[in-house]
Amino acid sequence: MKRRNKSYLYMTIGLLALYLVLLTLLYLSEHTASSATIRTFSDAFWYSLVTLTTVGYGDVTPVTPLGHAVGVVFLLLSAGIIVTLLGAVMSFAASEGLPLLLLSFQRKKNWYYFADYSVESNTLAENIYREDPDTVIIYGERTASQMEFPDYPCLFISASPARIVAHKKNMGTKCKIFFMKENDIGVNIRAVDIHKLPVEVYARTTNGQDHLSGNIRFFHSYDCCARQYWRSKPLCSHENTIAIIGFGNYGRCILERAILTNVISVEQHVAYHIFGDSTGFLAMHRCLHKMFSIDEHSENTDSLIFHEGNWEGYHEILEQADRIIICDDDEPKGWSIFWRLDKYYKIQGHIDLHSNRKAPGVSYFGTNEDIYTPDQIMRTSLNQAAVTINEIFRRSVSYPTLSWDELDDFHRESKIAAADHLLMKIRILLEDETITEFNADMAEKAYQKYCEAKKNPAVQDMYRRLDHMRWLRFYTFYNWHYGPARDDGARQHPMLSPYDYLTQEQRRERDAAWELLGSISGEL
Repeated sequence: MKRRNKSYLYMTIGLLALYLVLLTLLYLSEHTASSATIRTFSDAFWYSLVTLTTVGYGDVTPVTPLGHAVGVVFLLLSAGIIVTLLGAVMSFAASEGLPLLLLSFQRKKNWYYFADYSVESNTLAENIYREDPDTVIIYGERTASQMEFPDYPCLFISASPARIVAHKKNMGTKCKIFFMKENDIGVNIRAVDIHKLPVEVYARTTNGQDHLSGNIRFFHSYDCCARQYWRSKPLCSHENTIAIIGFGNYGRCILERAILTNVISVEQHVAYHIFGDSTGFLAMHRCLHKMFSIDEHSENTDSLIFHEGNWEGYHEILEQADRIIICDDDEPKGWSIFWRLDKYYKIQGHIDLHSNRKAPGVSYFGTNEDIYTPDQIMRTSLNQAAVTINEIFRRSVSYPTLSWDELDDFHRESKIAAADHLLMKIRILLEDETITEFNADMAEKAYQKYCEAKKNPAVQDMYRRLDHMRWLRFYTFYNWHYGPARDDGARQHPMLSPYDYLTQEQRRERDAAWELLGSISGEL
């Protein structure tokens, strides 16, 4: 295609040069003749147009021998020039020339560049355009001929991010660039040297990283799904048995977020029955046995019970479960599991199905429309509470601390886990398990409840125990253990011990997590 475009370009330049030479010869040969009608260069130009287009008005004609010769050449060239010019115009329109020209008039708008076109990138682009119609969506590859064209305005340009950024000429906001394929930034040639560009980069990953360098941010779609799930469908006090069918990417993240977030009572003993291969998970999180009963039901703590065999044979567990989460990575397989459960099992709890298909009467979660949104991917609101918590902490101490962008992944995740549990704290304080989102007013009401309740030493002690339980679960999940002094390199912490072994000063440190409700209500 590029070779053909260059051929048209060279032919066009050659014909234009020939055309200018002929015009000059025509003018020079005619303008001094006494009976000539072509007196000026504009007359020569007009004659060439009506001759080349085969209109032939006859109002101006050459009278000299050289003029006649030039007229014959114009007649002979008319068809070739028109075909070539039409080809050049069509080539320009079909190449990157026209889209780049259109971009030139929109440099002050927000540009969103997607390295490729996919279901995920299309969903995110559609959500971006819905929130900001005055934006420019750019895809870095051509649309396939069989693909349905998007419903929103967009441009398909086979151009690298560097070329697009250069074309913006630093006007308006920074261009935002997305790599929507899993771990694509490590292999996609378009990502080469992208960290050097003045852009914001968002890359899909499966390893849980949050950032790489100054301008590159990772997003973990499976983790986004898990966080959205437990926010919209939080654990309730009556739920003691939860079954998770499917332990791939989605199932693993669903369980991880349950471990970090589902702390609602110091007396809870929720049994999570997980159907899938747990070998890698348990090997990675080797300290979980300190906080959970592994593969054995307990009445004193939460249990993680893994079943390597097929789920079909565990009728009693499935029929008595308070909640069944179907989250197989293969969506059609998930639907098959759902229909078989509905057809052959007497389910007393409810079933939540991971699905992009919406059907009446089915409790589904994790649709592309819910996950691939600007808030989820660019973290503009998903981590708002976590960022706020970090800023409140920075203002509350006298020694220098790191901003959100300066934190490493572990300390960011620590703030995220604390922020995600704020919803649970509000539900506990307001004694309302129907709450699935919180705002400033709700946080303020919960804080007032806390201030009243903590006047009772026994209640305050219960709140401290509860947050210490959540805190212990987070650190043991990341394989920390007890040490006489904090050592991040060795993953040791002096508070990694049962609540009853803490000093009074250490116990009082747990108040900060509840006091946050008062501070954060004014910040949100």
